[in-house]
Amino acid sequence: MLSLNKHKKYLVIPAIAMLVLLPLIVLAQLPVPTIPNPGGTSLTEIENYIRRVAQFFMVIGVILALIYLIYGGILWMSAGSSDDKIKSAKTRMKQGAWGALIILAVGLILQTLAKVVTQTFFQ
Repeated sequence: MLSLNKHKKYLVIPAIAMLVLLPLIVLAQLPVPTIPNPGGTSLTEIENYIRRVAQFFMVIGVILALIYLIYGGILWMSAGSSDDKIKSAKTRMKQGAWGALIILAVGLILQTLAKVVTQTFFQ
């Protein structure tokens, strides 16, 4: 009886190790669980949403740039012979044209990035 008490401390460590590791060994025999799709959004849906939002803002931006350009033309026509008003109108027209070009360049960059990300650019 006395020798069992001496060896008890050596039996505790393997017993605890078995209690901890045995469930892991048993779970290793189960098939890999699959994550069910709870009806969330997919990457293509997110891509389509972002594309629609970007196209909307591009159309609005181009329309605003054209309105600014037309407004500059109207100011130029109504400026008469005032050099300051003509210079201001020309500046507005240049700014409207630059705005439209920048918006169209951003659209081109976004389309190129979308093709690179989806890897249809290299095919």
